[in-house]
Amino acid sequence: MAALRQYSPIVNDIHRTFLTSLSAIQFRHLRSSTGHRQTERNERELNDSDSFRVYEIEGLRKSKEEKKTRRVAPKPFAPRYRSMPVDQDWTNVWPSAATFKWATVPFPVRQGYIKSSAENEGVIPAKYGNLELMKGPNFLHLTPAHIKKHCAALKKFCTPWPEGLETDGKCRHHFPVESITSDYVFAAPSIRDERARFVTIKFYLSDLELDYHARDKFIRLVGTRYNKDTDEVTFESGRCPLKAQNLDFLKFVLTALYFESWKYESWEKLKELSDMERYFWDLNASRKKCTSLLRTIKSLDDSSESNSDKLNYLPPDVSDDEALCSLPEVNKYKVAIEEIFNEGENIDTINQYKNAVKTLLNINSDVV
Repeated sequence: MAALRQYSPIVNDIHRTFLTSLSAIQFRHLRSSTGHRQTERNERELNDSDSFRVYEIEGLRKSKEEKKTRRVAPKPFAPRYRSMPVDQDWTNVWPSAATFKWATVPFPVRQGYIKSSAENEGVIPAKYGNLELMKGPNFLHLTPAHIKKHCAALKKFCTPWPEGLETDGKCRHHFPVESITSDYVFAAPSIRDERARFVTIKFYLSDLELDYHARDKFIRLVGTRYNKDTDEVTFESGRCPLKAQNLDFLKFVLTALYFESWKYESWEKLKELSDMERYFWDLNASRKKCTSLLRTIKSLDDSSESNSDKLNYLPPDVSDDEALCSLPEVNKYKVAIEEIFNEGENIDTINQYKNAVKTLLNINSDVV
């Protein structure tokens, strides 16, 4: 114990020296590592100062660890016509005009052109994805069932047909002038259409109260607007911007032509028989010869006792030419003469003239 006490100061000095040396070594090692990290930080800051640093927002960019998932395409539905019942109402399937839809039409249809048998195996393309069927219009919205529904919907707006207009002849008698207009409906910013301004009116020339002079003058004034075969006059106008204006203009033209045709100009009275464009029995010598012949026959009949060959239709007084010309037998002869001169000689006009002469002179029917 005495020896231990003797050496304890020396042990304490050694222990103190060892601890001091260990602390110095640790301090030098810590100082060297700290200086190295500081140097690296300074070099990184120096390099970063030369480039533009981007501020990164957390969560904006997807991390590299996220996996991209592929979108699976949905399975196409079956065509509609496969699930359609046989007794369905087609008006509900195709209610209005629409482009051809191959998946809706329940019947097979083909359209297209193939250059050779090698194209599409020589078969005309079917309706699936067929653009040719989509180009042209279709009438799948105008089936008999559609028309029946349309008529039923419009029936409540209809009124009974007016009495007295059952035939075309009665309609023409009550409405001698027919006006024709057109309306156009289309998808555009404006509802106006320049073609809608045109107006046409039609009427028969025989429906107008005209004598020969007025009728002839009216025909000459209208020119090619008169159809000789149908006796119809057609006026058309589109010079005014509105439909109502053109209709009023045509009515004015018709009124002006009607009253103008009745006018007699001074030079028209100078027209002679040779200037006539048609044959008129009343203005020719045939009328005088016919009336003179009838007077002669009447005088012979009065002096004759036989009654077999007399002209019984002649009145007792034959001095009046107008009374003679108004007789049916004479009028029939007049019509036959005018037609054979105006229309020319044909089998009909010659037979009509033959029968008129036989009736006028009371000739037996067995004479050819």
